[in-house]
Amino acid sequence: MRFRTVTGLLTLLPAIALCLPAPANAQLTKRLKRAAESAVAGEAERQVDRLLRNAIRCLVDDPICAERAKADGKDVVFVDDTGDVITDEEGAPITDRDKAIAAAPPAPAPGEGAWANYDFVPGDEIVFYDDFSADDVGDFPRRFELVAGNWDVVEWEGGRYLRATGSGAVAVPLPRTMPERFTIEFPVSLRHGNASVRVTSGRAFDARPATYKGSAVSVLATRAGLHPVGAGPNTMAPIEHRFERDGLAALRIMADGDHMKVYLDQKRVTNAPNAVFPRSDTLFLSASWAGEERPILIGPIRVAGGGRDLYDRLERDGRVATHGVLFATGSDRIRPESTPTLKEIGTMLQQHPELRLGIEGHTDDQGEDADNQDLSERRAASVVGFLVAEYGIDAARLEPAGFGESRPVADNATVEGRQQNRRVELVRLE
Repeated sequence: MRFRTVTGLLTLLPAIALCLPAPANAQLTKRLKRAAESAVAGEAERQVDRLLRNAIRCLVDDPICAERAKADGKDVVFVDDTGDVITDEEGAPITDRDKAIAAAPPAPAPGEGAWANYDFVPGDEIVFYDDFSADDVGDFPRRFELVAGNWDVVEWEGGRYLRATGSGAVAVPLPRTMPERFTIEFPVSLRHGNASVRVTSGRAFDARPATYKGSAVSVLATRAGLHPVGAGPNTMAPIEHRFERDGLAALRIMADGDHMKVYLDQKRVTNAPNAVFPRSDTLFLSASWAGEERPILIGPIRVAGGGRDLYDRLERDGRVATHGVLFATGSDRIRPESTPTLKEIGTMLQQHPELRLGIEGHTDDQGEDADNQDLSERRAASVVGFLVAEYGIDAARLEPAGFGESRPVADNATVEGRQQNRRVELVRLE
């Protein structure tokens, strides 16, 4: 006999029991009830698994991701800042954003927990940025060059990523030679235990790999650091981060001459004073052990030049733009990655009690003018509030102001320009 649903089986239990002698009746009823309850739980787990497998995962702070997914007719589940799916008391994923916000654990604040010792500061001058928004899904990204392997652009979790489905490499041509001080940032997902991503510099690598003498930044599922390719130190070490089936980790590289630091999410995995990373007008991204079922994903790539410290630039120019104060999407909540920049600003104000600053919020031209204006004002006020609360700065020394998209410093028609325009500016006040 087959039952179309577990509920159908439960409904028939009394009728089945009546056909049996009393002792057998009771025993069979208990066994069937346990089996039915187990089947119900199993079916619930399968439904949750199907939802998690097919739904778009959106940060609870990212309303744009949820709106896009729903417009495409896709289910959405929400994740917190750590990437964990937000669930209800029974462990089921929450698909309503308002309920997910209420159920989400408190978001980490700058300087708290693992972010307390985080010291990555992104460069302020954008050299290269690509989020693949100008590419068609399924195509090879037009701003890259193919070296080897199979690569294409895919949509995943509300964003676009470069996907590798086999071992290979791509070249990233830059508009100019990388400066002595630079930063590189992109999220990466590794789904095979032996998979790896490597970042190297210089065109010699694709044609004559034996001639490349320098350090490569390598990330594996269990190790990360600098790997020498003919020169440089070997700092590869075990990492706590474990890539899950759909896990992403933020890879960040910060260099000042031969001094290089490598970060995975909030943890610094390398601090090498003697790295060898030739400055070039090309970066190379290599992938190993990728496949159709377990691809490697690489997210938006940001390459930026560094600069002198904030106070030096304020003294010289009277104002300085920083891209190190980051906010949750569409929100004035300051993200914990902002810790080093906020620390530099707070310490600068403590050390120079005569200094008064205007804190300006600026956006790109994406979205409505009025929304951008409001958002920029709230973000500027949020930075002022943080400096007052965390560093004891007199609020009278700080003047928040928002300018929305009205004061671009670069062309909003390019992805690099929009990146440059999303900024917080510090202005020295008399």
